[in-house]
Parts: sequence; structure tokens; C-alpha cells
Amino acid sequence: MRTRQSFAWMLAGGLLAVSGIAVAQDPNQNRTLIVNGQSANVPVIQVNGRSYVDLEALASAVNGSLSYSGNMIALTLSGPAANANTTSPNTISAPPPATAPASNPGFSRAFLQAGIEQMSTLREWHAALAAAIQNGTPVGAGWLAPYRDQAATNLRLASVAIQTNSDRRAFQLLTNEFQNMARLADRYIAKRANLSYISPDALKNDDLNQRIVACGHSLGSMAASGQFVDDGSCN
Repeated sequence: MRTRQSFAWMLAGGLLAVSGIAVAQDPNQNRTLIVNGQSANVPVIQVNGRSYVDLEALASAVNGSLSYSGNMIALTLSGPAANANTTSPNTISAPPPATAPASNPGFSRAFLQAGIEQMSTLREWHAALAAAIQNGTPVGAGWLAPYRDQAATNLRLASVAIQTNSDRRAFQLLTNEFQNMARLADRYIAKRANLSYISPDALKNDDLNQRIVACGHSLGSMAASGQFVDDGSCN
């Protein structure tokens, strides 16, 4: 906490110049801090001709809040001082804060984790099927059943984690990918049961397989960006 307070004092020097905060300039007088025309009872010190204020005390005085992330400190002014229309002759008015777009809040953390787990299981399922086909290993329902069961379980967990509209839309794509993977596995299990010849490179010419691969890439890109973007690969 001591380190954060020291850093807060340092940052406040720049804040006084640009964010609507003014301080009396006489070094021999007690200083009064004015925020957008409103007086605040906050200690102010002067070093080498520059004024500094404790950000934590400032945030408390104006009903604001501080948040820390790594080497970044965010000060949010939400009290009356932040909304006052009156101005002081010594105050430089700050521009109104930009409003963040809320149309696409992105994925919730819980859903993103569940979705990544599901994509990992689907890749393992697909890789097991592809390896069996390429190596001429008999493809059986019992051998692939654990992958299908785990993917079904993960899909249910993802459904429970849905919180945002992006989560809901991405869940539909995960469902499509699961269903297509099940169809692909069933196709080659049936071929094996009918003693049909399966070429080692059969998946290269399988349209359903190509759709699964493309959807996997699309879902991976969405997970990396944290935003829903439907490019049609999973429909």
C-alpha cells in the first residue's frame, strides 16, 4: 500500500494540470484543492514548484474510486464534484468521459474458460478419429465413446456458464461443432461396421470434416479476441 500511495502522489502532479483540478499558488499558505468548482479537504504538498495530491484521498473526497492493474492506476470521479457545472477561474475544465460501447460486451470469463475446454476436447476427438483412419486402425463406437461423452459434458457446462449475448451466440456454434463431430465419427464407424474400404486420406476429401476444421479455427480466433464474430464457418 505504501508503494501505491507514493506512486499516487507522483501521478497527481500531472492530474492537477489536465483534469479540472486547481490549487492556490502561494507556497506560504495552506492550499485549498478545487475540483470543478467544488472545494475538497485533501492534503496538498509542493515539491520543486509543483503541486501533488494523494490520489486515494482525492478519490475519497469526491466520492470517486481507484483501481490498480499492474503499473496502471485508474481514477474514476463519480461524485458531485465530477458532475458540477460551476467552474473556478483557476480551473481547467476536463472533457466529458467517453462512453464505452455496450452493444457487444464480449465473452464472460466463465463461459470463455468452458468454451476453451470444449474446443480442446473436440480437437482430441477429431485427432483420435483422424489418426485411426490414417493408420488403418478399426474405428469403433466404444473406442471413441469417451471423447463423445466428455464433449457432451463440457457442452452442458458451457451452457450453464452463459452470461452475455456473445456467450449465447457462441454456444450455438459450439453446439453445431459438437453435432458435426458426432456425425463425422458416426459416418466412419458405420463404414467400418459395413466393412467398407476407408482410404487413409479420406478426411481430406470429406466436406463435413473441412467444415469442422474451419469452425475450429473460427472458434479459436474468437476465444483469442474475446469477441463474438460469426464468419459462417460453424453454421
